[in-house]
Amino acid sequence: MEILKAEQVSYSYRTKYQTIQAVRGVTCSFETGKLYAIIGESGSGKSTFLSLMAGLDLPTEGKIYVEGEDLAQKNRDSYRRDTASVVYQAFHLFPLLTARENVMYPMELKGVSRRQAAKKADELLKEVGLPEKIRRQFPQMMSGGEQQRVSIARALASGGKILLADEPTGNLDSANEQNIVELLQEAAHRKGYAVIVITHNSKVAEQADAVYRMQDGKLTTERG
Repeated sequence: MEILKAEQVSYSYRTKYQTIQAVRGVTCSFETGKLYAIIGESGSGKSTFLSLMAGLDLPTEGKIYVEGEDLAQKNRDSYRRDTASVVYQAFHLFPLLTARENVMYPMELKGVSRRQAAKKADELLKEVGLPEKIRRQFPQMMSGGEQQRVSIARALASGGKILLADEPTGNLDSANEQNIVELLQEAAHRKGYAVIVITHNSKVAEQADAVYRMQDGKLTTERG
């Protein structure tokens, strides 16, 4: 089922010296139950496009639709809280919260009781393969792979159906990289998310259901 659609989306911004056209006339759509990869060189516009899909910025031209509704007309804070979650290369966990508390956070924002949030957080952390002792640890006590697992569990805690990941394996070794890809595949295929991954890594892209390529702000279909 189509959940996210870009229609002739462009985005430009002004620096001190010039106007940068970061995204140029992109049209594409994403369905639930599939893992997508967007590949391309640094500066090609991939991360900017992901920010637009996350509602962190609005297109200067064109529209992004979420379940048929114009994202520009929605409350974008609510959209990120309830529908779309973002996973970053640098993890972006709260340093003063434990793994369990990091995962509880988006649920508590939505009014879930602390007890219910803790129970669900433990379930999600178990699903991403983290033992109980890790759940009580703070981010600085964890490896990069463990932190990224917490980040994915936190994204899944929102209960939305869009998961956006910006270079989620960029700071990981090959073993942890594969583990994270398998978690993203599971989120798409078993949990029914539309998972969209920005990546430089060809091994990650090979395991996606569909691949887009970004070059000079334009998007083309590579596969799928």
